[in-house]
Amino acid sequence: MLFDYISLAGGLVVLIIAGDVLVRGSVGVAQRLGIPNLVIGLTIVAFGTSAPELVISLKAAMEGAGGIAIGNVVGSNIANVLLVLGLPALIAATPCGEDGATRNALFMVAVTLAFIALCFFTPIDLMAGLILLVLLGVFLAASTMVAQKHRKEQKAIAAASAGAAVAEPTCELGGDDELDEVEDVPDSIWIALIYIGLGLVGLPLGAHFTITGATSIATAWGVSEAVIGLTVIALGTSLPELATTVMAAIRQHGAVAIGNVIGSNIFNLLAIIGITAVVVPIDVPPEVLKLDIWVMLACAVLLTALAGLRICLGRISGLAMTAAYIFYIATVYMLGHTA
Repeated sequence: MLFDYISLAGGLVVLIIAGDVLVRGSVGVAQRLGIPNLVIGLTIVAFGTSAPELVISLKAAMEGAGGIAIGNVVGSNIANVLLVLGLPALIAATPCGEDGATRNALFMVAVTLAFIALCFFTPIDLMAGLILLVLLGVFLAASTMVAQKHRKEQKAIAAASAGAAVAEPTCELGGDDELDEVEDVPDSIWIALIYIGLGLVGLPLGAHFTITGATSIATAWGVSEAVIGLTVIALGTSLPELATTVMAAIRQHGAVAIGNVIGSNIFNLLAIIGITAVVVPIDVPPEVLKLDIWVMLACAVLLTALAGLRICLGRISGLAMTAAYIFYIATVYMLGHTA
């Protein structure tokens, strides 16, 4: 039994480290190849940070553990809203009025509703996966256009305020912004390639130990694989987002938290479930249909309200959201034992 806990914890650690290394290496290679940082941020970084969840869901589905595959994504989306936004608010005020947050949050609600509809036609098959991937393409294209428009406006404002005398420096303003969310990117393309190799080896290895440990623990605890996926694995794969938002709150940069959460939730549903379903059909456990997808939808609506009303989360609201997550986890375990 002890080995199962070590396998689960060690697998999650390997997944997180391998995902981080893969992102750094991929960004290093992309920058050396001259790919714009905007494109890198919307594709490589976004996919790379979701790599642990993707590998977990894909491997679980291929091994017939659909509960882990679905529970991992649904549980992560719930944790992202209640915990990843709630805990940093206990440290410092977290504004929810980031530009574009409401628009993206509404898209997230629409995606969540589409995903819920697909869940009732279990298994989620190839056609459903293609639908989700098409929606992902729409999201990426729209995000690219909005980002490019914003940067052109910023360049025009800078040029107008600086005047013709500083025409040369304004060229720098039109260049790529730094990828602040990715640190310690290797300068050498060979080191970057080694990073990619380590990441590609580490991800499936971490997924193997995580799923092996999780399924054994679920059997020992007398709960379903979905319960483990919704709680332990979901929380584990959400740790990078949680660490990022906590550090942002400590540095008084909490305004970016809501955008990161919305983007992560959209990618979880569209990219992870979409890619997994294209490879292998995903069975949706009945217990997930009764409670968890509705909690996920409620969290998506809550996030949209926070963004639309431009609410600033303080300690009281942060405590309420964190307590709600703890209550949800307790409810999942109680229902899992009584099922």
